[in-house]
Amino acid sequence: MPYDNDEKKITNTAAEQAQHDTEQSLEDALEEMLLASGALDKADQPEGEAAQQDSAEEDLPDVLPVLSVRDVVVFNYMILPLFIGREKSVRAVEAALASKRHMLVCTQKDEHQEEPSPEDLFSVGTVVHIMRMLKMPDGRIKVLVQGVNRAHVEAYTQREPYFEARVSILEESNPEESPALEALLRTVREQSEKVLSLRGLPASDITSILQSVQEPGRLADLVASNMRLKIEEAQHILEAVDPVERLEKVNTLLHKEVEVATVQARIQNSAREGMDKAQKDYFLREQLKAIRHELGDGGEGEEDEIESLSAQLAKIGLPKEVKKEADKQLRRLRSMHADSSEANVVRSYLDWLVELPWKKTSRDKLDIHAAAAVLNEDHYGLDKIKDRILEFLSVRKLNPESKGPILCFVGPPGTGKTSLGRSIARALGRKFQRLSLGGMHDEAEIRGHRRTYIGSMPGRIIQALKQAGTRNPVIVLDEVDKLGADFRGDPSSALLEVLDPEQNFSFSDHYLNVPFDLSKVMFLCTANRLDTIPGPLLDRMEIIELSGYTVQEKVAIANKYLIPKAIHENGLLPSDIHIDEAAIVRVIKEYTREAGLRNLERELTALCRKTARKKAENEQPPFTINADSVEKLLGVPRYLEDDNAKILGAGMALGLAWTPVGGEVLTIEAIAMPGKGGLMLTGKLGDVMKESAQAAESYIRSRAQALGIADDAFEKHDLHIHVPAGATPKDGPSAGITLTTALISALTGKKVRGDLCMTGEITLQGRVLPVGGIKEKILAGVNHNLKHVIIPKQNTKDIEEIPADLLEKITVHPVEHYDDVLPLVFE
Repeated sequence: MPYDNDEKKITNTAAEQAQHDTEQSLEDALEEMLLASGALDKADQPEGEAAQQDSAEEDLPDVLPVLSVRDVVVFNYMILPLFIGREKSVRAVEAALASKRHMLVCTQKDEHQEEPSPEDLFSVGTVVHIMRMLKMPDGRIKVLVQGVNRAHVEAYTQREPYFEARVSILEESNPEESPALEALLRTVREQSEKVLSLRGLPASDITSILQSVQEPGRLADLVASNMRLKIEEAQHILEAVDPVERLEKVNTLLHKEVEVATVQARIQNSAREGMDKAQKDYFLREQLKAIRHELGDGGEGEEDEIESLSAQLAKIGLPKEVKKEADKQLRRLRSMHADSSEANVVRSYLDWLVELPWKKTSRDKLDIHAAAAVLNEDHYGLDKIKDRILEFLSVRKLNPESKGPILCFVGPPGTGKTSLGRSIARALGRKFQRLSLGGMHDEAEIRGHRRTYIGSMPGRIIQALKQAGTRNPVIVLDEVDKLGADFRGDPSSALLEVLDPEQNFSFSDHYLNVPFDLSKVMFLCTANRLDTIPGPLLDRMEIIELSGYTVQEKVAIANKYLIPKAIHENGLLPSDIHIDEAAIVRVIKEYTREAGLRNLERELTALCRKTARKKAENEQPPFTINADSVEKLLGVPRYLEDDNAKILGAGMALGLAWTPVGGEVLTIEAIAMPGKGGLMLTGKLGDVMKESAQAAESYIRSRAQALGIADDAFEKHDLHIHVPAGATPKDGPSAGITLTTALISALTGKKVRGDLCMTGEITLQGRVLPVGGIKEKILAGVNHNLKHVIIPKQNTKDIEEIPADLLEKITVHPVEHYDDVLPLVFE
């Protein structure tokens, strides 16, 4: 049964003695509950207690001594022991015992107040009957009381030597029986039984007691007296005079108590299971430790491991802020159990701090001539890029504190962008790391995962630095134009901090949560195109374009790099095989059509592989591969020169286009047919190319007379423009003058020269505007054996990037207006 006392501070010894003196057996406790509930008949009670009960039911006096208590609210029929220690309280009990053993028990509003005044007590309390009294050795007294009636304090008639008040009894009404009342009674009983079962208490005897109580007010008081209520909640129930209202309040609190008890039981079960598993694991680990000790294989203990981590962190030269965080995590690790999951997280974090190169750098090779020799050894041509790298080395030699550049190599696949990064690292004497960004969607790949996640780890940048072992490696960010973005974040935005020399000196990875200096890292990016790279990211990079290789360059690269590599990989000796230049040229023209070298490398590898088979079949080397034997080894040529394409019919013209894999020659066809002036466009053309065709038609109609076209040609004819390879999407403004030429040829019947190609955007006034990809386009014209090319005059500056030997094979005609094109295009 619950009990309380009015003394706040009791020594443990005195409290234990008092509890021991008042402790009852289970039978006594049930008997008191039966008495409180009325389930035990008076005839069954002991004679003394029956007499006391009769006395408690006599008429109560109007003026009663007042006993102030704290931490407890006494309800009707509630039996509990009270320990009395304050002088006023002792005097009040003595006065009650000298009278009819009745007194009013009121609860303090503030339990911490040692000497409360009448204003510090609640105005509604419970009249109790003193059943027993015992004096303690320390001067205090112990009384056993039972609640009799609710009462309201009308006025205090005495304050010294004890409180005395005039009270009015709060009588209860008897509610009529109804289905709603019965439902409420059953709900309260069921909720009470559920709380008892959740707390693991025997409920069979108590359930029978609850079932025997039929009055709603009595049941409410009985349940409330056995609940763990706050003083304010218990006082509200005590002040509720209406029995049904009081029972409803108890039902509400019971519902909350069931929820709390449910969660508490779940927590206890979970803790018990976890404790059992931890004890089992500990026992097994202790056994394992003993076995290892017997075998002489004890290993390094936990303390030794922590001391080793501490020593390593002290040696690697951590920055001040990082050292502070490392010391904090070390202190946490010392206070944790070695086998806890949190200890593993902290240990992994400290391992990362130890393994990162906070101070370690590789010494740059600043010999400019040696670096140039390395670059020339690894790559043929690429003079502009090599000059840029040598410029960086020169600046670094003069100013060691200069920041590293952010270079972005843009060009078709297979032009050596990634391998160029490896050569730069070799020339500088730095470590090399490559990160593939193609298809990356998660920002955490760059910034790292926060340590709150399971399996969290640093981002790819920090991982690359750990693998490199130095803080100044060359890191190639491959395929930066193919980054993605979704609900997990935008990696390109995360790269803004990485690639900004003004910010990356304090790059913060989410896992490390401390700054790391990336300013010494040389970042190189590669991309196939620029239009898919976000503007802010593109602004942080220095763009260097790599166009495709000419036939001569491919032949030189094949002889110097590709063929020796293929011979070695296929187990041949250099003396076993000879591929002459004519065979290489035929492979380039008839078996590959690309700006880079990947397909050429595959075909040359195939030649070496077939030669290796001959040698394995005991045929005697050397083996010579010439132009005639290429077809026998590689099969039918994939790309044949179309001689008919050089003989263009009326309405046909050759244009130049740029693609991500290099330049391309397009044949544009146009016909005029009887109709009503319509324009039809086919060949899967994009919006920009369709608008170029419409602009070309408008220009021709405005100049029809000067171009020798009949005035009624457009009213009596429909025009149809088609660009072959209809399954391939095509777009861009650079076909403007080609479309114009094809339309004029179709309307006039004049044929366009078959050895001429052109590129340029046209306006309604006939002006020819500049376009991009001039080098790739001219290279495509040379590969198709064309002799003349027309380009916009404003693109003349781009001719400087074209090798001189390439310009010797084709004549370039810069034009400003379409009037400059007409004398060049028709036969």
